[in-house]
Amino acid sequence: MKAEIHPDYHKVLFVDVSTGKEWLSRSTMQSKESREVDGEQVPVIRLEVTSYSHPLWTGHTREIDADGNIDRYRRRYGKKK
Repeated sequence: MKAEIHPDYHKVLFVDVSTGKEWLSRSTMQSKESREVDGEQVPVIRLEVTSYSHPLWTGHTREIDADGNIDRYRRRYGKKK
């Protein structure tokens, strides 16, 4: 393997923003936010969807309403009386 051509592989704290679950792993990802874990500063990577919150793995559906898009869709295409 050639020296100094590979990115830095280090500990990273992943956080699922939907559920709040956290786990420590290793990655090449970087972040400006960091937190102390076991006496060591590690970058924090926030994820919107993980196996803790994905409907396929949890069996629960969820709706994310970004700027009222769901309400606007329901008004436009919802059931008409």
